[in-house]
Amino acid sequence: MSASPVLSVLDTHPVFEGIPAQTSIRNGLELALAAEKLGYHRYWVAEHHNTPGLASSAPTVLIGRVAAATERIRVGSGGVMLPNHPPLVVAEQFATLEVFHPGRIDLGVGRAPGTDPLTAGALRRSSDPLSAQDFPEQVKELEYYLDGGKSPRGPGMEIRAVPEIPARPPVWMLGSSPSSGLLAAGRGMPYAYANHLRPDAAEAATRAYRENFRPSEAFPEPYVIVTAFLVAADTDEAAAHQSGSLAHALVSGRSNPFALFPLPDDAARRPLSGADLQIVQSSFAGQLIGSPETVKAQLANLVDRTGADEVMAVAPIADHEARVHAYEILAR
Repeated sequence: MSASPVLSVLDTHPVFEGIPAQTSIRNGLELALAAEKLGYHRYWVAEHHNTPGLASSAPTVLIGRVAAATERIRVGSGGVMLPNHPPLVVAEQFATLEVFHPGRIDLGVGRAPGTDPLTAGALRRSSDPLSAQDFPEQVKELEYYLDGGKSPRGPGMEIRAVPEIPARPPVWMLGSSPSSGLLAAGRGMPYAYANHLRPDAAEAATRAYRENFRPSEAFPEPYVIVTAFLVAADTDEAAAHQSGSLAHALVSGRSNPFALFPLPDDAARRPLSGADLQIVQSSFAGQLIGSPETVKAQLANLVDRTGADEVMAVAPIADHEARVHAYEILAR
């Protein structure tokens, strides 16, 4: 068995039927406070738009609020979907966060828009989709600004990210495919793999990253975070009941992006078809769902398969106390 990984939290701020979205956001702050007390290393927030079931649409705002309320835990984006934002704006926002919370801010960036094409166009104020080549250039430009570079824009003109700071927050590459692992490796960046979204490619992506890693000044060695859904409870039966919310959300989200997470009791009254159960089974593979003993074994297996240095758990559990308890179980 591999050594115990560093443990962290990813919060998508899930919204459940009958529970206001603002409750999800407030509960996220309480979760961050609890995670800090439990010894978790990071608390990251996601970026989603036009997705009522996920209230995490403003990661920079959430990061600032959580970082101000906590003392030690690192706080960051998991991530900022860079195609939605000018790199200069992202650099200036995170440099400002670093001023207030030095040494505690992480900037995770991703290629996906975190929404549908229509909403992506509204965010960018353009109907033209970005090409596959645009994202690597955006990452390069972002790091250039954060490193205090000057971007030429014509004779006698230059652009700097303000405020200029002595040490920038680390930039993480997020992804769910081997190609993202290769991109992170080529730039000497730390890598966060979205195993909770695509468990089938976790081993290939993390292997591609490690085998092709080129050391950088900031990261002389490769470093991998692997995410996982977490639905832990005192018994396997209780965890199975709670995970019904996630199961139904995974199925309904394929046809209805506006669906909320059902409460566990309601999910139990809505039987899934055989085809739907196959979707759930494949999605639950490689996740952390069950009793303390079950989750401990699943965690060890995940680390052994991927070589993860750190596991970042995302727990879409309706009851806030049960959600915190799931992280207590994982931290044991």
